[in-house]
Amino acid sequence: MTFLAVDDFKKVIASTPLVSIDMIVSGPKGQVLFGKRENRPAKDFLFVPGGRILKNENFQNAFRRLLREELDLTINDVDANQLGVYEHFYDDSVFSDVISTHYVVIAFQVRLKELPTKLPKSQHSAYRWKNVHDILEDPEIHEHSKWYFQSNKNADYNVFKNA
Repeated sequence: MTFLAVDDFKKVIASTPLVSIDMIVSGPKGQVLFGKRENRPAKDFLFVPGGRILKNENFQNAFRRLLREELDLTINDVDANQLGVYEHFYDDSVFSDVISTHYVVIAFQVRLKELPTKLPKSQHSAYRWKNVHDILEDPEIHEHSKWYFQSNKNADYNVFKNA
């Protein structure tokens, strides 16, 4: 994996889309996990866990790393399936209010066998488990996270439409 210097990464964000993985995490009773974002973009909104795929990191390793970093879980702790590909556009970025961010997001439904006993605090705080029926009406949940529960955004992949 290759990490860029901050100035180089600013140029990347300003010039290209980033590729990321979002994890729509559901507990054994169907509740869905959200965490309050600590960083821009989407700072202070509730958002599903996830993160960028790094340069020279293959997809499987990225998914395993994000499970560990975002949820403190391993691949053996979950059942996952791909929901589809989404695009997220933001007016700001981690570095600036004036540099926009564009993500190409590969979304996964991640079903847990049991609820985690602890969750990492580096990217999110104030974790909340939400009932699927309450997600679309909750003003604290960012619109991009709500898209995973709206059949008109990607009906072929919306596994929650009948929940």
